[in-house]
Amino acid sequence: MNDSSDGDPPPRFAPAVLPDDLAAAVRRLGRANALVVGDAMLDRYVYGDVRRISPEAPVPVLTATREVVMPGGAGNVVRNLTALGAAVAFVSVVGDDQAGSDLTALIGGQPGVEPWLLVQGGRTTTVKTRYFAQGQQLLRADQEEDGPIQPKLAERLLRICGDAMLATSVTVLSDYGKGLFAGDVARRLIDAAKHAGRRVIVDPKGTDYSRYAGADIVTPNRRELALATGMSVDTEAEIVAAATALRVAHGFGAVMVTRSEDGITLLDDSGVHHFPAEAAEVFDVSGAGDTVVATLAAALASGCSVPLAARLANVAGGVVVGKVGTAIARESDLLAAISTQGGVLRKVVSREAAAEQVERWRRKGWRTGFTNGCFDLLHPGHVHLLDQARAACDRLVVGLNSDASVRRLKGATRPVQQEAARAAVLASLAAVDLVCIFDEDTPIELIRALRPELLVKGADYSVDRVVGGDLVQKWGGRVMLADLLPGHSTTATVARLRG
Repeated sequence: MNDSSDGDPPPRFAPAVLPDDLAAAVRRLGRANALVVGDAMLDRYVYGDVRRISPEAPVPVLTATREVVMPGGAGNVVRNLTALGAAVAFVSVVGDDQAGSDLTALIGGQPGVEPWLLVQGGRTTTVKTRYFAQGQQLLRADQEEDGPIQPKLAERLLRICGDAMLATSVTVLSDYGKGLFAGDVARRLIDAAKHAGRRVIVDPKGTDYSRYAGADIVTPNRRELALATGMSVDTEAEIVAAATALRVAHGFGAVMVTRSEDGITLLDDSGVHHFPAEAAEVFDVSGAGDTVVATLAAALASGCSVPLAARLANVAGGVVVGKVGTAIARESDLLAAISTQGGVLRKVVSREAAAEQVERWRRKGWRTGFTNGCFDLLHPGHVHLLDQARAACDRLVVGLNSDASVRRLKGATRPVQQEAARAAVLASLAAVDLVCIFDEDTPIELIRALRPELLVKGADYSVDRVVGGDLVQKWGGRVMLADLLPGHSTTATVARLRG
């Protein structure tokens, strides 16, 4: 273990991990399994319009039009782990209220999760409600209780965790200071993990880190490190000194300091590792710490070394701070982030990733347009339609029929180009912001997932014949029939080539 006393050699700076190593490690994350113990909460987002000031007080009146709920706190760590394909056992405590029931349903509905959400009578489930209008947050209202959980409930929680540790590879303690780790709960969980031969990652809270003594990795951010040690952390050298002091004081195996736009610093037995920020731009740091911890846990559980796991966590953190709102990083996001290929292919995303991106655009007040087709042998008529669509909205998503879908629609000899090639060509167009491949005969399920404000088809359709048009109009959007450029047809082109 490194020590900061006089006469010791300076910290050794380890070499960077190669991209090939990163890509192989990313692809192993889906094999991971982890136990997450922590403070769960419900995140609510209420969206609407503000068109007047209240006559009762000088405050805006929000006309709510839509509400989104998702797991927060330790629940967001679980959400990030499942996004990577990992299996998760989740142990937490909720109140016997509607928010607790909603949170239990949300957690239980995630694939790969074994939930143990214990109910404490009379306790208030933590809820954070954020109100938005025209893409701006107006207010956040918190409803919470941060007192210790009942002693009998704590004992039950410890027994469940002890059993779950035997079935998982790594344990995460996600402390949000809401009472779950009050008293000696954290210490007893760490002792149990050590006895079971499992590594423990702690996302800490507060200034007393003695209750996490013996943890394998703690992940304070820069501010938390300063508060816990009382030391300055303005420079890299000061961060290393403070992390060393913290590690020595409490017997931590490693300290990983998240530094927002400056990346991550890791101090472990192999030395000091500085990983610079991976994000091209920082839009929102909400939930980034949860993503970092989840990726670190998945990487360790899948057999990565601590430095390699930290590097992957840094990449994941860079992905989510480049998004708006509490976001997650999937395997495809991580592979795109470390890819040496151009940014064009990053526009080709899964249905889930597309829905999340559209939601982030919506929070910024941007209108999303949607159109779809086979786009086999892209021609000027396609480009003309896409340009019109993009001019009528802020962002444009193109739904692309998969190869199997095209064969069902066009016959066994189509498509001429495979879906990967068609998607890449579409993504290279400036008018296209995202491409999402769908396997169904129609894009109706994709439209339901995205909920675009604008639906675009060619003028050879009528509004009542546009698939999904009734849905888009129902939620306040509109259907646009774009002008067609005469004389261009993929079918005619293919016929000429074969003739």
